[in-house]
Amino acid sequence: MQPTTLSGVIAAAATPLNSKGDIDASVYIEHCHWLLDHGCDGINALGTTGEANSLAFEKRRALMSAVASSDLPMGSMMVGTGGCSLEDTISLTQHALELGFAGQLILPPFYYKPVSDEGLFSYFSRIIESIGEDRLKIYLYNFPQLTGIAFSTTLVERLYASFPETVVGLKDSSGDLDYSKALVERCHGFAVFPSSEGTVLEARKNGFAGCISATVNLTCSLAGKVWKAVANSQTEKWQEEALSIRQAIAGFPLVPAVKVLLQKLHGNDSWADVLPPLLPLSAKQRSALLEKVGISEDGARLAQVDNPPN
Repeated sequence: MQPTTLSGVIAAAATPLNSKGDIDASVYIEHCHWLLDHGCDGINALGTTGEANSLAFEKRRALMSAVASSDLPMGSMMVGTGGCSLEDTISLTQHALELGFAGQLILPPFYYKPVSDEGLFSYFSRIIESIGEDRLKIYLYNFPQLTGIAFSTTLVERLYASFPETVVGLKDSSGDLDYSKALVERCHGFAVFPSSEGTVLEARKNGFAGCISATVNLTCSLAGKVWKAVANSQTEKWQEEALSIRQAIAGFPLVPAVKVLLQKLHGNDSWADVLPPLLPLSAKQRSALLEKVGISEDGARLAQVDNPPN
């Protein structure tokens, strides 16, 4: 039985690519297992960090199918199914539902701007009504810095009130904790996920369901220990360590930087490339990133990712 809603530390998983630029599904599944074995409660596939909107429709479908055909626990898997086209979003969301993903993370349609709350309500209503399945669990994806569109608290309240068994949560990548807290206060039982592991220590105090973060690809063990432990000086130390890694990565283009560190961590060149318009880090940037994170070319300190200090 799948959970009604996901919770805990969720990694926005990066997507490995082979020499032809296609998704390396076997490496991806191996990484997802590693994340779940090292502190993650769930995986968000094909989100921003996963370069979903640079991938062809059929490649997104194929990776979803590969995940569902693996031995990954589908009750812990969320997948990004949003796009600009209503028809494509419905098709990807339906595919995810049929494959058994526990949740579908959906961006607003982000090309036409400005767009009203009424237009967004119509868009999500059409998705829900077209699929017509009680099992559908939608998580709204609020990332106005990239989409140019924000989910207002009024719109979220309306969607949750209209479809309380279907629109069950939201990932907030705006970085505005007051916004996340307002949603918790106004939408009782709604699962709100900030996008930084820096919120995990006080997540339960603030009513958050956990976090969904790109840098959890590297900080999973630390963030996972913070989520599962009683808050004390030790958990503060783990969170500080996780934040130091996150802040070091923040000085570089996010997705290429995460992939450099995953290549170093796993020793696999499928993590070396990104899809245009993103570019790999330059040799100078790569060296600077490794220095800031505190990783030598031989991989020292990455042992802390596998086995964080007690």
